[in-house]
Amino acid sequence: MLTDKTIVLGITGSIAAYKAADIASRLTKEGAKVEVVMTEASTWFIAPLALRSITGREVVTDMFDLESQRTLEHITLAEAADVVVIAPATASLIAKLAAGIADEMPALVVLATKAPIILAPAMNVNMYQNPITQENLAKLKARGFIIIEPERGRLASGRVGLGRLADSDKIIGTIKQVLGRRGDLAGKKLVVTAGGTQEPIDPVRHITNPSSGKMGYAIAEAARDRGAEVKLVTAPVSLPQPAGVKVIPVRTTLEMQKAVAKAVTKADALIMAAAVTDYQPKTMAKDKIKKDTLELKLELVRTPDILAEVKGDFVKVGFAAESDDIVANAKKKLKNKKLDMIVANDITAADSGFGVDTNKVIIIDKKGKVEKLPLMSKREVADRILDGVVGLVKR
Repeated sequence: MLTDKTIVLGITGSIAAYKAADIASRLTKEGAKVEVVMTEASTWFIAPLALRSITGREVVTDMFDLESQRTLEHITLAEAADVVVIAPATASLIAKLAAGIADEMPALVVLATKAPIILAPAMNVNMYQNPITQENLAKLKARGFIIIEPERGRLASGRVGLGRLADSDKIIGTIKQVLGRRGDLAGKKLVVTAGGTQEPIDPVRHITNPSSGKMGYAIAEAARDRGAEVKLVTAPVSLPQPAGVKVIPVRTTLEMQKAVAKAVTKADALIMAAAVTDYQPKTMAKDKIKKDTLELKLELVRTPDILAEVKGDFVKVGFAAESDDIVANAKKKLKNKKLDMIVANDITAADSGFGVDTNKVIIIDKKGKVEKLPLMSKREVADRILDGVVGLVKR
């Protein structure tokens, strides 16, 4: 979605300025035209040559750059920008913007643009928590600026506190969310589930499956990028939380069922990508079971069928992890659970299924249409699924 989008990346004089190189690199790799504007102070932390090498574009540090004959670039860039991102944004820049002062390139572009503006502050914890800084941020929020809150961690001063520049994933995710506001799912509310639920045997053991959650997370991010308001109900995974998505953590199938039932209120679609554990111990041991016998016998009972039991007038999309008779079994689930669409995955296929970054799926709708997709990245699969969802929610 970033292909041919013009993103103006402003860099100010924070020690976190070096992290802007990673942001610029990743945006460029995804096809964006990254125009970098820098304050003079930021050039002490990262050289303009480094940013030019990454983006393949000239870096602007002066409104009147006579050597490159690029004068009044703040106007040109402000008009061309699809979004303006200042990362890192210092307390000084935030104060100037709140007061309407523009004496360096990033601030000049911000005041001259009509594009959405994202600020990612980075500074000492005392500076960030100072009432003046907070008042300035509140003013900018009221004017429509998007603020990406800094993270807690070790700062340049050696102290530990709130003030570290937000992670690149969060910044780029926010950019995508902003650019997707006019996407084909704009104004729609989607609930997505992800990960493998865990059913405890005792306080330290549980029954689960190998789901990584990657498919569900890819769907949540893709839906966000297309303008949807997304709630992600997720079992435990080792994945970063997607920016711009409301994450609802759960562990067991029963917890997921309750969370989904609440989340689908006024939803347009539910996409059940989670690998729900089918059985749970009838009883959970209160204490750790000692390893003092050669055998351990567990009595298992069925877990709730979340997708079949959930109530509401919304599009329902299910997943079927199958090892044989894939299409037939998937069609049976689609009918029995009264779904609008089902995504069948051959778990025996190479590089497809749990724990990998690719999937080879078959998408079947309730009208009987069968679409067999080649091996794709999970993000590509997510967009193909959402292509179908778009048609269903807009009827």
